[in-house]
Amino acid sequence: MADAPEFKPSFSAARRWGIRLDYVLRTAVVLALVGMVNYLGAYWYYRTQLSSHTRQVLAPLTVNLLRSLTNDIKVTLFYDKEDPLFTTVSALLKDYQNVHAGLRVKAVDYRWDAAEAESIKKDYASYFVGLTNKNLIIFDCGGRVKVVNGNALAEYVPERVANETELEFRRKPVAFLGEKMFTAALLAVTSPRPFKACFLTGHGEHPLDGADESGYLAFSSVLRQNFIQPVGLSLVGTNVIPADCDLLVIAGPMIEISSSELEKVQRYLQQGGRLMALLNSAQRTRQTGLEQLLVRWNMIVGESPVVDPEQTESATGSDVVISAYAKHPLVNSMIGYGLYLIQPRPISAMELRSRDGGAPKIQPVAFTGTNAVMAGNLRGPRRQYAVAAVVEDAVPGVVTERGATRILAVGDSLFLDNQCLEKWANRDFAGYAVNWLLERTQLLEGLGPRPITEFRITMTRAQTRTVQWILLAAMPGAVLFLGGLVWLRRRS
Repeated sequence: MADAPEFKPSFSAARRWGIRLDYVLRTAVVLALVGMVNYLGAYWYYRTQLSSHTRQVLAPLTVNLLRSLTNDIKVTLFYDKEDPLFTTVSALLKDYQNVHAGLRVKAVDYRWDAAEAESIKKDYASYFVGLTNKNLIIFDCGGRVKVVNGNALAEYVPERVANETELEFRRKPVAFLGEKMFTAALLAVTSPRPFKACFLTGHGEHPLDGADESGYLAFSSVLRQNFIQPVGLSLVGTNVIPADCDLLVIAGPMIEISSSELEKVQRYLQQGGRLMALLNSAQRTRQTGLEQLLVRWNMIVGESPVVDPEQTESATGSDVVISAYAKHPLVNSMIGYGLYLIQPRPISAMELRSRDGGAPKIQPVAFTGTNAVMAGNLRGPRRQYAVAAVVEDAVPGVVTERGATRILAVGDSLFLDNQCLEKWANRDFAGYAVNWLLERTQLLEGLGPRPITEFRITMTRAQTRTVQWILLAAMPGAVLFLGGLVWLRRRS
């Protein structure tokens, strides 16, 4: 019997090792490319949304603020990563990073990263007092720290849950407040000190901390959100306006302000002070003295309120919805929105008179409709009235510590009380007003809550079982079946 032919391998040992080495090198190259793409994608990428429901575009106010920052800011997400809002919060902070490269975000899941969580609690121990110690966003800029409670980032409404046995409700999120709160936190940690707004007291003005309808508690929260600390101020006796008063607010005095107090306010304004003068038609005296103060700055306040039957919301016509504005930084963002006023008094400009070589720059900024009349003369001529005006005045050759004088006069003070602040766009106007007076132009853009849209799939039990079989059996089974066919084909 002839010897069986000797079996010779198809490839030599050297070639086999060469093929193995080639596989190893190819795999290493692919892994290296994947790693490079992921590394670059973490810092350099362009984000777009294909659906309008998921689109989150930063407000101009936020973008302007971020672009004006030069500080390095550390943001720590002390958060449960399985919380429904974590992905939204993380994505929003990533958008902040894209605008300001100096903002560094670090996420720590306090449930699993125990050592890191304890380290953060130790570093910010004084800021954890009174908080829930979970779901916190910590903004830190050179030791100035602001903590945002993640549990307050959304507004909820009760929604009934389908349940055949008992009545059950859940908290349904309807609005996301993240950008509003994060931008306020950035403003707080990047400002060297909070601005101070002094509210004149002693003449029946709206109470700063009043929680009733006529109180200014809600307006105080708007100021604090804009990193402005509201405080009361009495000018009786030897008291003067303090040097650290950035904004003076005279909110609807009901009785006369003494001449000595008015002189103190006048000196403050001549030194580059900022004044928000709010008048109303409900004052107990015909003149409070605030009118005479504004005359010195060439502004005239009418005694009777304005009635606009075409721009009212109530049956009595006591309110006026303002929708006409001048072209001015204070109200540019109000175009297209309404301002709700209660019996506003008209404000007009006197003929400009020379004063120390210059004259105040007066501009009306908010107007009634063209068919408004004075309440004391309903049969009088119908025309358009200004109900808010501003003054910008810099005396030539005189340099003041505060800069140029700025005054905002509005013929109504009720529109900022607790009852009316949330009507129409009053809250937005309040923010624009104080930021214009303080010359914070980067904050003169709108910023508000974003709606949350939920998508839910409702299926019967039979449909649920069908989907489970498709996902757990049909799809894996199809892959196994195709793999078996390939194996049988190669065997044959």
